[in-house]
Amino acid sequence: MNKLYLFFCLTLSIALSSCDSQEITENEDESKKVIISQPVRDAHSYANLDEIRTKHIHLDLEVDFTTKSIYGIARHEMVNNGTDTAIFDIKGLEINRVTIGKEGNEANADYVIGKEDPILGAPLSVKVDSNTTFINIYYKTTSESNALDWLDPILTNGKKHPYLYTQGQAILTRTWIPTQDSPSNRITYSADVKVPKELMALMSAKNPTKKNEKGEYHFEMKQPIPVYLIALAVGDLSYRKLGKNSGVYTEPSMIGKVAWEFADLQKMIGAAEELYGKYEWEQYDVIVLPYSFPFGGMENPRLTFANPTLIAGDRSLVTVIAHELAHSWSGNLVTNATWDDFWLNEGFTVYFENRIMESLYGKEVADILALIEFQELEMEIEEISNGMHPEDTYLKLALDGRDPDDGMTQIAYVKGAFFLKTLEETVGREKFDAFINKYFDTYKFKTLTTETFEKYLTENLLKPNKIKFNTKEWLYGKGMPKNCVKLVSPRFEGLQKLADDFAAGKNIFYAKRKKDVLTRDKYITQEWLAFIRKLPRDISIDKLKKLDEKLNFKNCGNAEIMTEWYVLGIQAGYTELRPNISAFLNKVGRRKFLLPIYKTLAKDAENLKFARQVYKQARPYYHSVSQKTMDDLLK
Repeated sequence: MNKLYLFFCLTLSIALSSCDSQEITENEDESKKVIISQPVRDAHSYANLDEIRTKHIHLDLEVDFTTKSIYGIARHEMVNNGTDTAIFDIKGLEINRVTIGKEGNEANADYVIGKEDPILGAPLSVKVDSNTTFINIYYKTTSESNALDWLDPILTNGKKHPYLYTQGQAILTRTWIPTQDSPSNRITYSADVKVPKELMALMSAKNPTKKNEKGEYHFEMKQPIPVYLIALAVGDLSYRKLGKNSGVYTEPSMIGKVAWEFADLQKMIGAAEELYGKYEWEQYDVIVLPYSFPFGGMENPRLTFANPTLIAGDRSLVTVIAHELAHSWSGNLVTNATWDDFWLNEGFTVYFENRIMESLYGKEVADILALIEFQELEMEIEEISNGMHPEDTYLKLALDGRDPDDGMTQIAYVKGAFFLKTLEETVGREKFDAFINKYFDTYKFKTLTTETFEKYLTENLLKPNKIKFNTKEWLYGKGMPKNCVKLVSPRFEGLQKLADDFAAGKNIFYAKRKKDVLTRDKYITQEWLAFIRKLPRDISIDKLKKLDEKLNFKNCGNAEIMTEWYVLGIQAGYTELRPNISAFLNKVGRRKFLLPIYKTLAKDAENLKFARQVYKQARPYYHSVSQKTMDDLLK
């Protein structure tokens, strides 16, 4: 056994030190050996993809809410380039046995689990021969399977049945499926999932719309995807069709509200297709999950996961759905090869999202949305620049040895989008749209690096149009280049002036006519964010109370507005908000809202004490993604 272990260690060392510059290719005649290679070494995966890679996974899964475990078999169909070892990524999994061969004709295989890394987990090295193409891994998830969020009935809207959902991005899929967990390798997958009969199972695949009596569900995802997009949700769920190829899932008690909020879903799909070509995934549905979900949305193909904070009752937060829909092109169709290239997913998506919103609601609204995001970008650039990793303001990151979640900042999202906006302004929208359409078509169902994109941009947009552009400064430079496009919005500026007037003592609530009286429904969410952000951080408590009396920011039900209001209240010493803040933090698990509130509280000793008290109570309600961030922040 010691010799075998040493053999695997040597193989693993060779795999991790390789750095091939060619893209993955495959011979159509699979009876012959194929040549496969990685575009670059992925610092966040142990997998030896240049030697052997998964092309299809079939999952046999049984979901057990009693033990809060998934019992699974991951059946990997491999493309083997003649190697004697296959390396998979695992973390928080109990491996029971590994076999080689097709189902029903399996033989036990020798395997070794390597040293555990706190970020990456461990390599699972399986001994194979040069002809092995089927590897089956029998396993069970554990309490350390951080992709999984097991919710007791009390944490659901219906309060009767338990709930489970997964969150795989960036490298958490390995915590519930043993896999080669690198975005550079795209696979197809299928699954048979057994759940309690009173619940429905859904995946990022072709889905049912009704429960079945046995609680047994079969899934197929025939388009190749990176494994971080494999997703599962299990709960008491209902479905409502919204258009020819769109609909929504959620708990039965919420289905009416959710369907109303996302009524424009089919229009969004049409607007996106008019911009950048055919939707390649057949069906587009949205599932609204419980409040613990750590993000506003997750672009799992065919089934976007969404946070209930989007259900504002006025359709003001549907931009998140436009964002996740846009990922059907940027991210899902064309994918970053490594997490250092994350901006290729998110920068393109924020740009595309804004174009969808402009198409549906007009340029004025789209510009307000972009300006709010730009404010957030400027704040984050300042924070990162003064932190331990000022190089994180580059679009191209260097996250070796770090958690790839560190790269999920406004840099990837908004700096990336403004890079594309600046290119659009430089070359003109018509030429830029033609370039983006060609880009999506050229790289669809493929992955690429920032360096590959840079070359493609030069050869297909800049050179043909004889344009000089500071591409390298945008991609590999700190902060924001001076030629960044400047947006102007009279509506945005109008709310900022209103804030200045109020802070200066003007009675902004007086109006001669009743219809002119200032009420919260006079402006969209993002305009109110501009208003709150413009108020002085040391504004008097009396003025804050006046705003709450007239506009009820503290209890308005809109999580975007409430978060901004609570941050301002903490900074201004408005301690009467503490019960509201505590209730909010105990309900909402979305990291975007938790982080600024906890971060502001953590800046002085008395507020930090309050934050820790609240967090101790609220932490069990958060997904592990949010828990990790807040654990680090609050020590």
